[in-house]
Amino acid sequence: MDTLTRMRAFIDVVEAEGFSAAARKIGRSKALLSKYVRELEDELGALLLNRTTRQFSLTETGHTYYARATEIVREIDSLSETVRESSGDVKGRIKLSAPRTFADAPIGQSLIDFIKAYPEIVLEINLDDRFVDLVEEGFDLAIRITRLEDSSLIARRLSPFSVTICASPDTLETLGTPQKPQDLAKMPCIIDSNGRWLSNWPFMRQNGEMFSVSVSGPLEANSPLTARAAAIAGLGFAPLPDFIAEPALESGELVRVLEDWVPRGGGIYAVYPHRRYLPAKIRVFVDFLVQWFKERETPPA
Repeated sequence: MDTLTRMRAFIDVVEAEGFSAAARKIGRSKALLSKYVRELEDELGALLLNRTTRQFSLTETGHTYYARATEIVREIDSLSETVRESSGDVKGRIKLSAPRTFADAPIGQSLIDFIKAYPEIVLEINLDDRFVDLVEEGFDLAIRITRLEDSSLIARRLSPFSVTICASPDTLETLGTPQKPQDLAKMPCIIDSNGRWLSNWPFMRQNGEMFSVSVSGPLEANSPLTARAAAIAGLGFAPLPDFIAEPALESGELVRVLEDWVPRGGGIYAVYPHRRYLPAKIRVFVDFLVQWFKERETPPA
C-alpha cells in the first residue's frame, strides 16, 4: 500500500471528523480507514491521532502533518487534472464556500447553471457568511462579496457590488427623506448583523473622506432577505446589497436614499489559493462565472 493512499485516508478522517463519517463519505469501510491511518503512523514513527472510544483529536504532530499533507495531495490532484485537461477531460469535485446572501439571491442561479453545463463536476457548496480559511479548511475556492484585501489569494472579479440604503414609500412619507447620513441617527434603522459595520454605517463625503453614523432600530437580523422584508413592511431604513434590493426597487416597494453618500468600490470575487498547477475544474468554474456575470451586465445608459 503506497503512502499517498494512506495520506488520503488520514485527510478524509480528519476532514470528516471521524472514521465512521469518513467511511460513509468515501464509500470505504471504517476498519480499512483505521488500518491505513495506523500504517501511516507506523511508517512515520509518530502518533497523529489521539483516539478514545467515542472521538479523536489531532496530536501536535498530526496538526503539522495534516497541513502539509493537504497541500501535497492538492498539488498532486492539480497536476493530474492539468494533464487531463489537455484531453478535454474536465471532471471531479469542487468544494466551494459562498455566503448565504449570494446563494439566496438571483445571482445564485449562476451555480445552478454551472452544474447543468458541467454534469461531470460535483459542486459541493458550503454556505457560510464568515470568511473561511481556504487552505486550512480544505476549500478549493470561495465567493466573496467585499472590498478584497487578502493578498495571499488569487481573485477574479465577477461583478461590481455596492450597498443601497433604502426604505418603503410609506416610511418616507411618515418620517421624511433623510438629506444627510446623520439624519439616520434619529430614524428607525434595520441592522444586518452579518454586515461588517453592524450599527455603525459607513458613508463617504465628496472629498473621499470616510465617516460613520451610529444607528438603531426595531430589528437586528443576520439575513439581508429579512432586512429587505422588514424595510418593505415599513419598519425603517435598511442597507441592502444591490442585488438583494433590486427587485423591490424595480417594483416600487423600496426607494433609494442617500445615494451620493454610499461608498463604492466593492465587488463580488471568486478567490482561490496560489497554486503552481491550477486544476482544470477550477479554471472552468471561474471562467464560467465570469462569463455568466458579463452576459448580465447592465449596459451603460
